[in-house]
Amino acid sequence: METFLIKALQLILSLSILVVIHEFGHFLFARLFKVRVEKFYLFFDPWFALFRYKPKSSETEYGIGWLPLGGYCKISGMIDESMDKEQMAQPPQPYEFRSKSAGKRLLIMVGGVLFNFLLALFIYSMVLFTWGDKYLPLENMKMGMDYSETFHNVGFQDGDILLNADGVKLERFGMDAFRAVTNAKSVTVLRNGMETVIPIPEDIMQRALRDKQGFASIRFPMIIDRLANNNVPAALAGLQPKDSIVSVDNKPTPTSDDVSAQLSEKKNQEVTIGFYRNGIEQTAQVKLDSLGKLGIQTVSPNQIYTTVTTTYGFLASFPAGVRLGVNTLKGYVGDMKYVFTKEGASSLGGFGAIGSLFPSQWDWRSFWMTTAFLSIILAFMNILPIPALDGGHVMFLLYEVITRRKPSDKFLEYAQITGMLLLFGILIYANGNDLFRFIFK
Repeated sequence: METFLIKALQLILSLSILVVIHEFGHFLFARLFKVRVEKFYLFFDPWFALFRYKPKSSETEYGIGWLPLGGYCKISGMIDESMDKEQMAQPPQPYEFRSKSAGKRLLIMVGGVLFNFLLALFIYSMVLFTWGDKYLPLENMKMGMDYSETFHNVGFQDGDILLNADGVKLERFGMDAFRAVTNAKSVTVLRNGMETVIPIPEDIMQRALRDKQGFASIRFPMIIDRLANNNVPAALAGLQPKDSIVSVDNKPTPTSDDVSAQLSEKKNQEVTIGFYRNGIEQTAQVKLDSLGKLGIQTVSPNQIYTTVTTTYGFLASFPAGVRLGVNTLKGYVGDMKYVFTKEGASSLGGFGAIGSLFPSQWDWRSFWMTTAFLSIILAFMNILPIPALDGGHVMFLLYEVITRRKPSDKFLEYAQITGMLLLFGILIYANGNDLFRFIFK
């Protein structure tokens, strides 16, 4: 329950920041061109709002709605999610969106996307300035990785150390390495001290999406970092921090995953744990809990293997942050082609999938990195040419600029309704996938 609350809190805070910045982009350009903004809301407020405030000298009402599905900036004289037909039936006013030139309206509409992308670049820059770029090189993972069954089937073996993809060196474990592997014709690994070349089939990404088993996980020994409390199974059995667990009931468990797999099969049972303490092998009798857990926190791979950290000064952090943001956007856009496959569609996720991106323990670096990534996703998704999204409005404005003909209000109204129905359908489908995975996991 605690883990759920921590993830939920991070999700709400992150989305709140992204929504406010996105809507502020629209707000800023609207006010710059003297367009009236009637409402500026975080979350939606059908029937009532949790908070609302309108300064005496302002034309804008600020508030917080109760439905956390985004937010909105109600701009006068514009067909949007408010579907204010009464206002649109009145003669155009100089302060309305529809009275401005197509170029100004275009800037107002791209303001949200622009601010989300700029926010991501700023966050990446500040993360690099504050914490630097710390990563674990693949070549330093001396025990290699454990691969999913999908990648076992194409030739990978547990313990393989990734070296290069199509001759290009793989530096670090993550999405970039995964993309490089799935897009390569062959991958070279270090196996038992010898280089081995593995041919990669063209449909490997579709297989991975279909099987939903992921790519690989880092192999590392299970070393106790700390005990949850003095009453957990490990503490009662006399295990201590820095103990390295190497067997369960005399079955060797060289990696942390091996230990977890063995323990999960022996829930509520007493087992013999073999471990090393100060270089001496010992054993302990442990009565596992109902989940097959020891009640410990283990040492992370970054504490075991040698990491590399690149530090940045304040000014140097900005070009580095821009490079990171642009590369992240390019990677995400490249992945979009898989969404339109059967396997990709089944992998879509809603709020549950987004929440799972955040760590189970509060970590500011992870929080800001995830928020920057979500900001890029929000920017890209919003610019898609779908009615009801910013990209839909941009599409119709570009049509107007090119043809010098403005779509009718009735057409825009129907397009808005169609787009909203489509978005609600995708929202229901994505969150339905989350629910399905939760029930049948």
